[in-house]
Amino acid sequence: MTAIKHALQRDIFTPNDERLLGIVNVCKAGKKKKNCFLCATVTTERPVQVKVVKVKKSDKGDFYKRQLTWELRDLTEVDAKDASKENPEFDLHFEKVYRWVASSTAEKNSFISCIWKLNQRYLRKKVEFVNVSSQLLEESVPSGESQSVAGGDEDALDEYQELSTREEQDIEGMMEMCEYAISNAEAFAEQLSRELQVLDGANIQSIMASEKQVNILMQLLDEALCEVDTIEGKLSSYEEMLQSVKEQMDQISQSNRLIQISNTNNGKLLDEIQFLVNYMDLSKGHIRALQEGDLMSPKGIEACINASEALLQCMNVALRPGHEKLMAVTQQQLLFAELRDTFARRLTNHLNNVFVHQGHDQSSTLSQHTAELTLPKHNPLHRDLLRYAKLMEWLKNTHREKYEGLSRTYVDYMSRLYEREIKDFFEVAKIKMAGTTKEAKGKFGLHGSSGKLTGSTSSLNKLTVQGSNSRRSQSSSLLDMGNMSASDLDVADRTKFDKIFEQVLSELEPLCLAEQDFISKFFKLQQHQTVTPPLAQPETEDIDGGTPSRVPPQAEHRHSLSSEKDLVRLMMNKIFQSIETELNSLIALGDKIDSFNSLYMLVKMSHHVWTAENVDPASYLSTTLGNVLVTVKRNFDKCISGQIRQMEEIKISKKSKVGILPFVTNFEEFAELAETIFRNAERRGDLDKAYVKLIRAVFMNVEKVASESQKTPRDVVMMENFHHIFSTLSRLKISCLDVERREAKHKYTDHLQSYVINSLGQPLEKLNHFFEGVEARVAQGVREEEVSYQLAFNKQELRKVIKEYPGKEVKKGLDNLYKKVDKHLCEEESLLQVVWHSMQDEFIRQYKHFESLIGRCYPGSGITMEFTIQDMLEYFSSIAQSH
Repeated sequence: MTAIKHALQRDIFTPNDERLLGIVNVCKAGKKKKNCFLCATVTTERPVQVKVVKVKKSDKGDFYKRQLTWELRDLTEVDAKDASKENPEFDLHFEKVYRWVASSTAEKNSFISCIWKLNQRYLRKKVEFVNVSSQLLEESVPSGESQSVAGGDEDALDEYQELSTREEQDIEGMMEMCEYAISNAEAFAEQLSRELQVLDGANIQSIMASEKQVNILMQLLDEALCEVDTIEGKLSSYEEMLQSVKEQMDQISQSNRLIQISNTNNGKLLDEIQFLVNYMDLSKGHIRALQEGDLMSPKGIEACINASEALLQCMNVALRPGHEKLMAVTQQQLLFAELRDTFARRLTNHLNNVFVHQGHDQSSTLSQHTAELTLPKHNPLHRDLLRYAKLMEWLKNTHREKYEGLSRTYVDYMSRLYEREIKDFFEVAKIKMAGTTKEAKGKFGLHGSSGKLTGSTSSLNKLTVQGSNSRRSQSSSLLDMGNMSASDLDVADRTKFDKIFEQVLSELEPLCLAEQDFISKFFKLQQHQTVTPPLAQPETEDIDGGTPSRVPPQAEHRHSLSSEKDLVRLMMNKIFQSIETELNSLIALGDKIDSFNSLYMLVKMSHHVWTAENVDPASYLSTTLGNVLVTVKRNFDKCISGQIRQMEEIKISKKSKVGILPFVTNFEEFAELAETIFRNAERRGDLDKAYVKLIRAVFMNVEKVASESQKTPRDVVMMENFHHIFSTLSRLKISCLDVERREAKHKYTDHLQSYVINSLGQPLEKLNHFFEGVEARVAQGVREEEVSYQLAFNKQELRKVIKEYPGKEVKKGLDNLYKKVDKHLCEEESLLQVVWHSMQDEFIRQYKHFESLIGRCYPGSGITMEFTIQDMLEYFSSIAQSH
């Protein structure tokens, strides 16, 4: 272990200026035995640092390397596991617990003792030694002149100093002079002792010889001391003389310092006075403008603006500590406060008068706009008031109460003015929509009439479809019941309504935008993030569009507005509180006149909402038009529901043929109108959804009416109406109804084929029954060539049946069939020739089928029909031409 200790000291610790004081050979507890060394070291330099180093033998060579290092001051506990028994295990508690097993208990005890000594000497730190024998710790306690706490080895190491280079050279020279120094160390030591005694004797003789010179030296030292005493006396006298000079110089220095302080104070006082004069002095011109300035002329307003800004700067000067105690400053502040209050009062009174005066002047011009559908322009009022915008900003920063009072006054007067203007404007719009004559008013129910047009959502009377009436006669029957068909409405009236509604929106939009822009600029609502609302009792619109309700002041204080845009919107709501109500009233009138007007209103309103949102999504105009758009969309949905309800409530006559159903033609007219209105519209999706609802209702109710029809066959009702639907959808090319268009075509084709087959069973009824029996025998397993041997289907029976259908009889039967088909079909759809041609093709197909069966089941019999295909073509052609 000693050799390892010296090797570690030489290779690892000496290069790092460290000394190795304790070592133990350990391995980790409970793991694979990998030996290493725990070393207790101290640094050679001050202050001394004590460390515990883990040293491990390298895997690549036969040398050692440092692996881990802990400071001894980080050690909190040493656990020896058992103080009474020999146990090589122990634990060291640093930042975590390290468990070790020593190679022997003696090494463990020696290492723990070394740790205890180093802690006592260098750290004096409270380290817990658990399960450690008290004798082990007491062995190192110092007593009398015994060794130090760290033991003799450590003291020896403390006194040890390495040899210098010169000392090493001298020792090597001595050892070279004595060749036997290495082989016989005792002889070498005796020789060195003899030489040392010789040198000591020489030194004693030299000292005895120099005693005379020492006496002479002592005499000289006594004389020097006397001279020193003389010089000290002279220096004391000089110091007394300089003391008075020092006192005088101190007085002069103190005087100079006081003069410098006085000059500094005077300079600072001058700076303070100049600061107060420069920043707290208001010119007489500004004072005159604030007290007597003209608030009417542009020059006077400009002078008041400059004076108010100067006053605000003087009042907002950041006074330095102590300024507020000066009488002059206090007087100036009182003067500024008086000027501020005086000017704020003058400005408030003047602007109040301007608001009232302008409001009355604008009211007097309302009569000029009653004949035309235009709103009065307020640009002159805005232009005049914007001259006071900077003064309003000054008032906002200095007198918030007066600023808020002016805001309320402006809102009150302007809300009354706009209410009258908007009411008159909408009255003109309603008159132009309905017409000025009493007949028009009675027609559209302006005086309480409850009559509505076809598209309205009011409850409808039961419709009776007359079999022989055309579409126009059907519409007339609806008019007789108090309702009008959409096809009979004057297109010019709808166009006129569309233009009027567009003009209403076009007049409102610039009016609202101009007023909102003016409010933002005049009341300076774009500078701060938050502001207290000036309106004491803001009004909010009910969700259902009802009468505005007042918010209590307590709620206002609890719910502060988050931004000045909210304040602008609140003022706009107050000023234009009647716009939404009037718009809803106008929309209700338009819907009452003709619910198809909701299509026009939906498109126009959507476009204006889209435009307003692009300008400012949070503006009053955008919000209001958005709310009205909800009402328009609701009316549009009611219009669609009304159309569907008409379909569901229709009744057909039992004595007349059905023809094209009224709701089918109504859908056609609705689609044509909607495609014209919604061309390039933003709300195309709403129309597509309505289309799907309507067409599904049309399909369902066509099938319902067809099933209930007694006079007209079901196939004819389905065929004619679905053909009409297919033609309409193909012509209008509505992309969202492509599936329904194909379905309509499919239904039309299927029912056409079904009607043709069912009708053709009658002219050759016995022949059909005969060959159905033949096909039944073949299906039962009878061979085709053996069918003629069946008693009921022999050749004689076949000839007998064929003779019953000569050419004349067939032509007569076809003629009767043509007349019957003509009675079933209506004139509007013109499907008679189509059906007749389909019957011809089906008849030829049956004829060929009969001939095929005769050829297969009666081969070589020579039996043929009494007429040929060419004869049939002539029959069909002549019958069609004769009718």
